[in-house]
Amino acid sequence: MAASLAVLGYDVATVRSSRAVPTKASSSASAAAASSISDSGEIKSIRFVSNPQPAPPFLVNALNGEIISTAEWHGKVVLVNFWATWCPPCREEIPALIHLQDQYKDRLQSIGISMDDEDDADNVAKFAKQAGINYPIVMASHEMIAEYGGVPALPTSFVVNRDGGVVQKHVGLHDPAEYEAEVRALLALPVNAKVETFEDTGQIFLKNAALATDLPDVDMKKLTPQQKQIALKRMNSETCTCGCGLTMAQCRINDSTCDISKHLAAQVVKEVASVKAASAPSPPQTAIN
Repeated sequence: MAASLAVLGYDVATVRSSRAVPTKASSSASAAAASSISDSGEIKSIRFVSNPQPAPPFLVNALNGEIISTAEWHGKVVLVNFWATWCPPCREEIPALIHLQDQYKDRLQSIGISMDDEDDADNVAKFAKQAGINYPIVMASHEMIAEYGGVPALPTSFVVNRDGGVVQKHVGLHDPAEYEAEVRALLALPVNAKVETFEDTGQIFLKNAALATDLPDVDMKKLTPQQKQIALKRMNSETCTCGCGLTMAQCRINDSTCDISKHLAAQVVKEVASVKAASAPSPPQTAIN
């Protein structure tokens, strides 16, 4: 069950109604950055980025009137949780977030960023009170969402270390034990899991997709190193036509099931390979006396 928890999320682009359908957090980037969980639900390893970037700063009013400033996060582990009242997986994970906040109190700060419509702020506040949420809730803004690189599915949580760096991103419903293991590791508390690191090449912030040397389901094995550089440069500068508004590379990382970006990337690889082949010099002719 733990393995299945980690892939269930709600597509933000879907109409926000009871007709919305759950989507798989299918990005291979998420899979590459994911913790390792055994069939029995035991957390075998947790992963943090080796090149964390500072959490996007903001200063906003929470629904309870409290002023939320990222400047006050220093020294605490922070969970920035994008959610919505209309999202069943979001509602399902709330008790776990409440437990974590209660368990680690002043050493942990959870922040709920509601993706509900701004006009529904009163209803969100009412929901938070009824659910017993013990951490601040703020309403998302377009600027805030953009700063975090977009939020295509809910829930999406960013894990921030005590120095203010974003070290992990979770899309979809995850095992609560995974969050607790990460919080404990970042607080330098004992944890029964191996701590591993990885480079953020778009798994956390899509803007780092330009650092990736390989992309999901894009076969560049037959390209020379120079050709591969050219292909990657094109895929990081040309926009995918699926409507996501991302570059081809970002789309492949964000959603490895996108057939459009997969086809476009394959076309780029083919074009780069053919140009090189066409311009390759002919072998020298042997003079015959």
